[in-house]
Amino acid sequence: MSTFTLKMEIADNRHYNGQLSPLFTAAEAEKARAFHQAVEGYQPTPLHSLDCLAKDIGVGKILVKDEAYRFDLNAFKMLGGAYAIARLLCDEFKLDINAFDFAKLRNDITEKMTFATATDGNHGRGVAWAANKLGQNAVVYMPKGAADERVNNIRALGAECIVTDMNYDDTVRLAIKTADENGWKVVQDTAWEGYTEIPTWIMQGYTTMAAEAVDQMKAMAVERPTHVFLQAGVGAMAGGVLGYLCDQYGPDKLHSVVVEPDQADCIYRSGISEKGEMINVDGDLATIMVGLACGEPNPIGWPVLRDCSTQFVSCQDSVAALGMRVLGNPLGDDPRVVSGESGAVGAGLLAAIHFHPEKEKLMEKMGLNKDSVVLLINTEGDTDPVHYREVVWGGKHQTI
Repeated sequence: MSTFTLKMEIADNRHYNGQLSPLFTAAEAEKARAFHQAVEGYQPTPLHSLDCLAKDIGVGKILVKDEAYRFDLNAFKMLGGAYAIARLLCDEFKLDINAFDFAKLRNDITEKMTFATATDGNHGRGVAWAANKLGQNAVVYMPKGAADERVNNIRALGAECIVTDMNYDDTVRLAIKTADENGWKVVQDTAWEGYTEIPTWIMQGYTTMAAEAVDQMKAMAVERPTHVFLQAGVGAMAGGVLGYLCDQYGPDKLHSVVVEPDQADCIYRSGISEKGEMINVDGDLATIMVGLACGEPNPIGWPVLRDCSTQFVSCQDSVAALGMRVLGNPLGDDPRVVSGESGAVGAGLLAAIHFHPEKEKLMEKMGLNKDSVVLLINTEGDTDPVHYREVVWGGKHQTI
């Protein structure tokens, strides 16, 4: 076999202390999950068991939570955006989140509100979807290079979508500034001084998929995962999901790995920093993993990742491309998983370790063996189908 040239940096978390966050408990997750269950069309997304791939790699089980099936949005992000908007409106109109009714509220709001956000694609689509369901307005800002498909999906939901000539973090700042000038409500999945409540709700919304996965594992007679691989942009999804899983199983019982593109690895750099402080990454953040192309950690998510992650990984784009191809071309009777660039990096990391010339050393470093149960989250399907085909069919970002 040809030598794989995939590059990745794996670092142990020097700041781990196992301190649980009170924000992402089972009780908070159940509030979010009850809300999502009441949304028309709700159903849990599949948890696939890739038994043939697990056997080939040399682990006990590989489980993939497939968010490509989340409503009709092809990604997980609406879980956070919709829940945050619902909580915001409940505060605004003195309503009970446990009795939230999209149709009733749509009729009761006589003066339209405008929700503004910045996005690489999936979060903005979730915000646009929720605003559309409630008969409200949404203005979505996207960084330069945004794929036409992602832009068109947002506009198809009735939102205004503006593509800037800036990177993601600068686009966030523009969205905040414009919203402040126009009196719009910002619904952003990162936090800053004076803005923490909405991003906390967003992260709590993401725990629904983790809560579903826990129930689905029980139904499979899987006691618990030994490992979870979580991809990170600002760290909102990774922080919310890890916080919940650690509350369920205990951080000392879970080998958690946070994976990022090497061109936007702010969580990795924060994790290996001397004092465990948040480290920002500047520049164009040029990675195919556009959902992870973020240079500034979420201040709410970072403490969870700092305190409870086992390891951090920074990897090149070809690792994600390998994951897309492995999931899309399954072994034996394994189900096919259509995974976009940001969704596939966890599977790509497993495959990259498998094909690496120092596989045994890397497996040992990550605590992987024949008894390991690895949980992955496919956070998106082919949200940019043109690029998906270029990678999976055309061999773009080759790995050998």
